[in-house]
Amino acid sequence: MTTPFTERAGALVWRGGGETLVVEAWGEHSLRVRATIQGEVRDTDHALLPQPGTAATVSIDGHTATVTNGRIRAVATAWTGDEHVVGYPVHHCHLAFYNERGELLLEELDAGGSLRLRARDLQTHLGGDLAVTAAFAADPDEKLYGMGQYQQDILDLKGCTFELAHRNSQASVPFVLSSRGYGFLWHNPAVGSATFGRNRTEWRAPVTDQLDYWVTAGNTPAEISAAYTAVTGRVPMMPEYGLGFWQSKLRYWNQEQLLEVVREHRRRGLPLDVVVADFFHWPHLGDFRFDEEFWPDPAAMVAELREHGVELMVSVWPQISLESENYDHLAANNLLVRTERGIGVQMAFEAPSMFLDVTNPEARERLWELCRRNYAELGIRLFWLDEAEPEYGAYDFDHYRYHLGPNVKIGNLYPQLYSRAFYEGQRAAGQEEVVNLVRCAWAGSQRYGALAWSGDISSTFADLRRQITAGIHMGVAGIAWFTTDIGGFHDGDVRDEEFRELFVRWFQFGTFCPVMRLHGDRLPYEEVTAADGSRRLRSGGPNELWSYGEEVYPILERYVHLREALRPYTREVMAIAHREGQPVMRGLFHDFPADPVAWDVADQFLFGPDVLVAPVVTAGARSREVYLPAGARWVDAATGEEHDGGRWLTVAAPLDVVPVFLRDGTLPHLVGSTAGARYGGGS
Repeated sequence: MTTPFTERAGALVWRGGGETLVVEAWGEHSLRVRATIQGEVRDTDHALLPQPGTAATVSIDGHTATVTNGRIRAVATAWTGDEHVVGYPVHHCHLAFYNERGELLLEELDAGGSLRLRARDLQTHLGGDLAVTAAFAADPDEKLYGMGQYQQDILDLKGCTFELAHRNSQASVPFVLSSRGYGFLWHNPAVGSATFGRNRTEWRAPVTDQLDYWVTAGNTPAEISAAYTAVTGRVPMMPEYGLGFWQSKLRYWNQEQLLEVVREHRRRGLPLDVVVADFFHWPHLGDFRFDEEFWPDPAAMVAELREHGVELMVSVWPQISLESENYDHLAANNLLVRTERGIGVQMAFEAPSMFLDVTNPEARERLWELCRRNYAELGIRLFWLDEAEPEYGAYDFDHYRYHLGPNVKIGNLYPQLYSRAFYEGQRAAGQEEVVNLVRCAWAGSQRYGALAWSGDISSTFADLRRQITAGIHMGVAGIAWFTTDIGGFHDGDVRDEEFRELFVRWFQFGTFCPVMRLHGDRLPYEEVTAADGSRRLRSGGPNELWSYGEEVYPILERYVHLREALRPYTREVMAIAHREGQPVMRGLFHDFPADPVAWDVADQFLFGPDVLVAPVVTAGARSREVYLPAGARWVDAATGEEHDGGRWLTVAAPLDVVPVFLRDGTLPHLVGSTAGARYGGGS
């Protein structure tokens, strides 16, 4: 019997109707699927790392073929139909994926009879690239998680549609985990869309070279996370200074001001690991150095901070002002993003500027060389990679072109390569442990030490609630290091009692985030003027623990000490993320997949495997409902009371208490640590 299938180097290949389809093992229990028109598939490595060979098997039997790799099996069914409406035979190949028990995980949409639907729709653009759609049959009862960070408080993504593009406070990481027992990576950095409907799942890339996705099978979310991070990379080991408290505001505008904040922390006995020199500490955007007038001796500043046991993090933006001392060189050597039409300016915050093209290896090398010379040689080991989406003045995604191609085709790679520029530079310079704060991420960013934060969000309880689901989904998508601006970024006024309440609740949440980091653009503003009378970017209002009044300060003081008490546990959780690829911040379903309720709780999370956190996300609330997953006993960290899992509780939550429960008697030294009465009570 003739067959349309061939085996090539352990991969299954089907050809027909101008299409070439390749299915092959890619990591343990996982398969990679690629397809293109009139050619061979490409070995793109956007996120997927090369993998050693596996014990996968390919079996071909006429018009049916299978690829089996551990827990996953793909069945390809080919046929040729005489379609009378076109008058010639048409070739088809249908893919379905099963687990080790023979249960269907997902399959391509069928043709629908006379509908003649195409599950793999590869349409050519005149003269070049493809527009690709991949459609799969949908199980209306499955639950879906991941996709990175979108500003919504939805946990189960079934029924949602997503723009596959980055924006300030939106990080599109196209990996989804299903309650059916599979994980799916859309391995394509094109600006596009994903829809998880009840009638179909559909992924679209309007401009691309090929269809490219990866599927894994796992019996638990932990198995899926391990397989996914094995092929896209795992976070490095978090440095010790990533485990404690980070202090920041928009913005400490001179050297003495920043140092005095650190000195005050030490006078008060407050733990502190990192302090931040935010943006516009430079003369011009794109200079990548300190302004000598306001930062006269940065080497001495770094030395004093080290004496206090504090690391300095400096902000870096990828924009280059037309007035920057580096603009002419970068522009002359084609190291800047190109605007497709009209004037080339791409953003105008504080000055007209253009973005550095980090998809160009030469641009990445030049960026790191400037930062090495002007920051790293001073002893600075931490970088804040802001504007990483990048944040164009207008999100006209078809308007920009990179070294690797048009933005619409490869633009979602930008934040990953931005992190890569620093990671590779720091490692080459001998820095063994790397963590850099970045405002956006894509699949694989985690392997470059990317600590993603949730961007310039507003200071509201609704935004606080959204950060819980954002952190959970980022963890599912492989971005194990996540943080937020404690208190939100926009519009917080330290004099406002309502904002102070929000700030306390956010601070409690932040205590249990992978990294505890304080930041925000606070009111009232402080104007800044140079010695010659010229204007500089203003500074936001105070944002230190003691800035929020005598009633609030003892609460904040207690929680920053609680974060310090968590350090040994946090270190171990970070080690698990590094070794095993497990998220630090997790949905309840991650560790309790057998409990159906755990898949639907959107306003609680696990900090590692043993600490359940239920932030208070409603103004004025002094209690809240908490779900304790079945399969463990839980100790209330405030009261010491023990409870069986599989039940809801109404828990007291005065302003100085966040509900926290400890699994199966772990971390006994934390019992009482969240109890206000132990420290004099609270309202």
